[in-house]
Amino acid sequence: MESVLGQTYQDFEVILLDDCSTDESRAIIGEYVNDPRVRIEFNEKNSGSTFKQWNKGVRMAHGKYVWIAESDDYADVHLLERLVSRLDAEPGCVLACCRSRRISASGEVSGFLDAHIGEPDSNRWASDFVVNGREECRRYLTHGTNSIPNASAVLFRREVYELVDGADETLRLCGDWKVWSAMALEGQIVYVAEPLNYSRFHDLSVRVQSHKLGLEANEFREVLRWIVERVTPPESDRTKICEDVFKRFLLGTSRYWMDTLQQSDPEAALRAFDGFLQFSDSSTVNRWERADAWLMAARIHYRQGRLGKALLSTVRGVLTRPIIMGRPVKRIITSVAAALKS
Repeated sequence: MESVLGQTYQDFEVILLDDCSTDESRAIIGEYVNDPRVRIEFNEKNSGSTFKQWNKGVRMAHGKYVWIAESDDYADVHLLERLVSRLDAEPGCVLACCRSRRISASGEVSGFLDAHIGEPDSNRWASDFVVNGREECRRYLTHGTNSIPNASAVLFRREVYELVDGADETLRLCGDWKVWSAMALEGQIVYVAEPLNYSRFHDLSVRVQSHKLGLEANEFREVLRWIVERVTPPESDRTKICEDVFKRFLLGTSRYWMDTLQQSDPEAALRAFDGFLQFSDSSTVNRWERADAWLMAARIHYRQGRLGKALLSTVRGVLTRPIIMGRPVKRIITSVAAALKS
């Protein structure tokens, strides 16, 4: 809240929504009741949907632009100033977004959020750009990647949000991905490379999301198909496109959770590893990737005291990794040593 109220751009209203929080949120919100910039709305019953709250907040808003500042995140004081100026200067842009730093539950900065979203072009985030929204959907948002990964980094035009009927309230995880895509189809997107947003990442949330992966697969398919149908020619094989992207999504997500959870929840990381093996094959994942996954599993088993499984996973990793084809034996030995290192 302090990072919102402390913005250098001050022509705004703040709408505080509480969806029957069970923590101290209401007491904290109550501290701002006398601030003339703040309007407060408490739900009497939990809505059951983040995206119902999004739509409710937008309906209450009076401004031309809307910023959904999620409660766990915080912002640089210049965020609104920078993004408002870009939307003012780019009337064809439906939304502006900035780069986000990733922070832990304790507030430690751990790189950029875009490093974790599987972006095909890793250098894309280094400089400002303006892109055609339909092209953004075609090249990125239909490749299993939500290239706008954090709502707190986005400022959008309220009239465009309303034009696309807002967020889909039936979705639990992918509502942001769908509404950004729907808005993108109506115009351009402006990106600001300056990191003005701080996205907090909780271990508990990681576990919850990882356990939901199987449950939310159908939701992912639904949103993916919705986007593909709108950006690919009718004569293209849309079903095959969706299936290919969905498989890449499962592989990429499994790899992500393997890496993220190996310290905080090693058993969940091993479940992600099993999922990775299930969906990987020679045409989708190269042998180097499969070998690295086996070596990661070996590290986890070793730390958990399962020495036999650690050794077996290490051997399978070494056998999977080609010794020739451009990488020296020294690299393999180094990887094996790292796998068994305590």
